[in-house]
Amino acid sequence: MGEGEGAIAIDGETIRRYENAHYGIAGRHSAVQICGWTRKSLRGQGVCYKQKFYGIDCHRCAQMSPAFAFCQECCVHCWRPAEWMKKIKMGERETDPPQLIIDKIVEKRKLLVCGIGGAGDADRKRFDESFKKFPSHWAISLSGEPTIYPKLGELIKLLRKNKEVRSIFLVTNGQEPQALAALKRRKALPTQLYVSISAPCEELFKKLNRSVYRDGWKRLQKTLAMLKTLGCRTVVRLTLIRGVNDFDAHLREYATMLETSGPDFIEVKSYMHLGLSRERLERDNMAPHDYVKAWTRKLVAVIPSYRTEDEDWASRIVLLKRKGSKFGNMIKNP
Repeated sequence: MGEGEGAIAIDGETIRRYENAHYGIAGRHSAVQICGWTRKSLRGQGVCYKQKFYGIDCHRCAQMSPAFAFCQECCVHCWRPAEWMKKIKMGERETDPPQLIIDKIVEKRKLLVCGIGGAGDADRKRFDESFKKFPSHWAISLSGEPTIYPKLGELIKLLRKNKEVRSIFLVTNGQEPQALAALKRRKALPTQLYVSISAPCEELFKKLNRSVYRDGWKRLQKTLAMLKTLGCRTVVRLTLIRGVNDFDAHLREYATMLETSGPDFIEVKSYMHLGLSRERLERDNMAPHDYVKAWTRKLVAVIPSYRTEDEDWASRIVLLKRKGSKFGNMIKNP
């Protein structure tokens, strides 16, 4: 697994797999996809839970990654094949510049969206906004780990300068705490930062997340400890895997981790039985929404700083909010 600088070369088989999954490959190491909820929104058939919870523009979302085939973890509940993890370091000289990535993402996104406009059930106003206007919401997640991209701060700052952009969400696995510290230092934090967790203790973390770093658990804890100091909206997303990480014995460990880190929001979301995760987990590991609700009630009972704020049945997710948070639920226009 290379960690030095050199030419980035994503193999053709990986690119074909992503393109077959309807990804737009943008440059050498970035990608964009139109998710099912954006498609529904463009047809007037509903919106994603992020619009319901936080007010983002689902129909004008650019769900993208500046490191689509790079990650430091091989999570058992991830949909992608573990062999797609090619390397965990991207050198400054080998990567595409942020403005090129943004331009390519917009270009590829338009190609992916344009076909929806010909559908008879498309909402013409929403489609025109989605196709003709610059994306107003940027979800920097999708696939891979975005904090590996060394120019992430510059990319976020360029997006923030664009008057069309209302919100930027960054999702991380917490394995690069120094990258988040750099974003804060450079005043390049996103609108909302997500840290994904799926284990309450180091033993289970090693079994589920399988970080390439020996100190992966410590890296995650360091990231969580930073949340109160960042100043931006913060979320911990807890992936609930029924029969794996949801035992009552784990509740106190989750509570300690969450109360100590103090994110503004907590999302408890069921694992989804999709992609290559189906070869590692069973369908029964995907919790129904009522199960997620019942488990979350038990969690709330041991984290007094939080209250239940909202839920979304279709996405099998429950939203908690810290009682002392300075942030409102809805994203305000910049």
